[in-house]
Amino acid sequence: MGRMKKRNTSLLSTFLVIIALAVYSFFGLNEDPSGDNFPLQITFMDVGQGDSILIQSGDSTMLIDAGPTSASDEIISELEKNNIKKIDILIGTHPHEDHIGSLDTVIQKFDIGRIYMPQAVATTKAYEDVITAVKNKGLVINKPVAGTSLEFGDAECVFLAPNNSTYEDLNNYSIVIKLVYGETSFIFTGDAEALSEKEMLEKGYDLKADVLKVGHHGSSTSTAKDFLESVDPVYAVIMCGKDNSYGHPHRETMEKLKEKGIIVYRTDECGTIVCSSDGENILFNVDPGSYKNGSSK
Repeated sequence: MGRMKKRNTSLLSTFLVIIALAVYSFFGLNEDPSGDNFPLQITFMDVGQGDSILIQSGDSTMLIDAGPTSASDEIISELEKNNIKKIDILIGTHPHEDHIGSLDTVIQKFDIGRIYMPQAVATTKAYEDVITAVKNKGLVINKPVAGTSLEFGDAECVFLAPNNSTYEDLNNYSIVIKLVYGETSFIFTGDAEALSEKEMLEKGYDLKADVLKVGHHGSSTSTAKDFLESVDPVYAVIMCGKDNSYGHPHRETMEKLKEKGIIVYRTDECGTIVCSSDGENILFNVDPGSYKNGSSK
């Protein structure tokens, strides 16, 4: 579906957006998001309760996180389906198993350009397996510096977080990236919570984006009101497992998204989500999800 303009926050405006999306889909007005006319392709993989995001810009490839260990076969299959031979930029947002569980397998099976991880350590097997794979491949882990740019194909990328060297909660070490392609923009948040969001706001970064990958699987501990208002997205993508035990996405988060009329895509309802851009328009390969919160909360 084509990129939508900003809407009023009323229920009527939300209803009209949904009707417009249905009309676009029915009359076939949405182009193939995987075609050459949309050279930026972002694949939000359905890895259950976890994150793994493949970004392709021309011949350049970035992978943000690699889901839980249990999803390694699905992740490798998705990468191979997209004819990936080399991952130019590999990012482990933070050392939780649902984000780096299959990172070691990815490192072993593909050529890796640069790898970025925050200055955080864990005593888990998942983290230790990643460090072993990095050493065996002769790679060096780069530490992100907030506010600095990252070269990636025809897109512009900037690190937005982390903005401190120590946190009590590993989630706040999450690497946050903003990607700009033409007139379209995207923010990928890992599991960054309200503290990290507050730091980004205090730094005065340009947080405006068309698409927000909602932090921490839609948890109420992320997506604070001020942060959401600053990003002011048209679309939100939530990555969480169906019927997960955490109750993600939480009611508080879904109410904020609904109130602002933000169109939601979620892997627990939509499966793998492919989002593409030609620099002016943003298309998705699936219909939007609901504003329903998770079953446990």
